[in-house]
Amino acid sequence: MRIEERGRVIGEVVPSKRSGMVAFSLFIFCSLILLVSSSTQPTNFDPDIHLFGDAHIVVSDDGSSHVTLTRASPSSSGLLLRRNPFSFSAATSLSIDFSFSVSHAPGDGLLLLLVPTNFSVAFPDNASFGVALEKEYVGVEFDTSKDDNVGDMHANHIGIDVGSLVSVAVANVSVVDLVLNGGGKLNAWIDYEAGSKVLEVRLSELGKSRPSVPIVSHSIDLFKIWGGNPVFVGVSSSNGPNSVQVVSVYSWRLNLRKVSKSLHSPTDPRGFLDEKRKMCPLTVLAEVIFGTVCLALVTFVVLFMWAIFFQRPEEETLNKIPHHPSDVRYERIDVAVDGNTLGGES
Repeated sequence: MRIEERGRVIGEVVPSKRSGMVAFSLFIFCSLILLVSSSTQPTNFDPDIHLFGDAHIVVSDDGSSHVTLTRASPSSSGLLLRRNPFSFSAATSLSIDFSFSVSHAPGDGLLLLLVPTNFSVAFPDNASFGVALEKEYVGVEFDTSKDDNVGDMHANHIGIDVGSLVSVAVANVSVVDLVLNGGGKLNAWIDYEAGSKVLEVRLSELGKSRPSVPIVSHSIDLFKIWGGNPVFVGVSSSNGPNSVQVVSVYSWRLNLRKVSKSLHSPTDPRGFLDEKRKMCPLTVLAEVIFGTVCLALVTFVVLFMWAIFFQRPEEETLNKIPHHPSDVRYERIDVAVDGNTLGGES
């Protein structure tokens, strides 16, 4: 049946596709939400990290995220650990770049440690910083307490530890006008050069340039300590029974490189850091994912706007039908069949 108004065809009433387009648009929108929410790890961290104990990810109001190692409660402890160990050789140089903050409260601070065994199995431990240390352990402590049992000079120092918490090299952070547990964000660089066999530590406020001179350093041959064993690396912190210190980590990067055995002079680790960041496949993958999300979002917006403004709904067609039946003429088509004709053809 066709609907006509005084000889003019108004149109045919067809099922609307609007509901189908809206459903498809909602499907795209939900897929985008799942894609974005599936990535809970902060983007300023290496992708292969594990969190243990009370360590957890915190998302701020501005959308940025960081890792909090300890809660504001006694006996809280947390560990940020690189999931896979790295292979170490006589030609391996490493650089660790991370930023952190320590609340203005009594506590131990935090410890960066490198150990040729998976120490997360026994975490947390009742020892300082929540880890049971071994003789092959090498660490850098950002200590905010004065422990006379291990010879701490004061409650604001950085120490390089080898095999125990009795530091082999110590620096007073106050000499660079910084306070470890002042609540502000700090940036630390730990570099080891295979050529010079020197471990160096640098510290500055977050956002300031990397210091040219380390605050503390120590001559050490890490290959003699670890041999060719795989090495785990992480950051740990813990509160004692009377401590409510909160330790947070805002970024974490580990970079490795192999150097020639003929290289005996120190080099600036920033050179190979920049080169690795340029060639890092994870950076390329992140850019591809970001581009895919943007393309999907644009597709969703286009489909949604098309469904709203360009689809003519069924109600719009029906509204054009006049309310006076006298103005509507129904065209009926009759088909007459002559029985004799049919019989003759047969």
